[in-house]
Amino acid sequence: MNEHPKRNYKYYDLILGAFVAVLLCSNLIGVHKVTVINLPFYGEYIYGAGVLFFPISYLFGDILTEVYGYARSRKVIWAGFGAMIFASLMAFVVANLPSASTMDPERQKAIEMIFGSTPRIVLASLSAFWLGEFVNSFVLAKIKLLMSGKLLFVRTITSTIFGEIADSLIFYPIAFYGIWSNEQLISVMIGNYFIKVLWEVIATPFTYLVVGFLKRAEHEDYYDKDTDFNPFSLET
Repeated sequence: MNEHPKRNYKYYDLILGAFVAVLLCSNLIGVHKVTVINLPFYGEYIYGAGVLFFPISYLFGDILTEVYGYARSRKVIWAGFGAMIFASLMAFVVANLPSASTMDPERQKAIEMIFGSTPRIVLASLSAFWLGEFVNSFVLAKIKLLMSGKLLFVRTITSTIFGEIADSLIFYPIAFYGIWSNEQLISVMIGNYFIKVLWEVIATPFTYLVVGFLKRAEHEDYYDKDTDFNPFSLET
């Protein structure tokens, strides 16, 4: 296994923090809400509100792997995973603490509804995030090697396609099977999937700008030629 040389980067920690922030916000805000938009020639397009922001975490994943390599991206994924566990635990404790007698019961119900995720939602979120992000990072790193670093958009979009497939196939059945109707489950799963991939396509110019800037600023463009792709390793 070829370890990364020990280097200090200007923006790596900043991107790590932004990744975790986006991840927590997208999983805590909007995950329960299903919304709809009327499209010409199609009609009602149903999707989960959180999907408008969750794909940003995949953009960060692409940027991290492209510039810093799979091993450093792996550490960021684990940081996000740990943050999600803590946020889920904190939400559970806060939502289930006894309310003071002066607190409006309706307010307590609202807190429980917003933050009191069921164990199924927590398990679904953690499992889908973990697998989806690692699939995304792995596919991007491998395609970069196969294409000798050419055509960045091919690997960012392809890795998102596979990563989001893994994410969607795990999250929605675990979280909502038996709660939503099968029709709603499939409709939201498919609708959200295409929005996530479309997000990646639309954001491609932004990805090029950020990747180009970071490669110049960090003097880094890592190729995972001898990387250990074991997701449970924290070696860099």
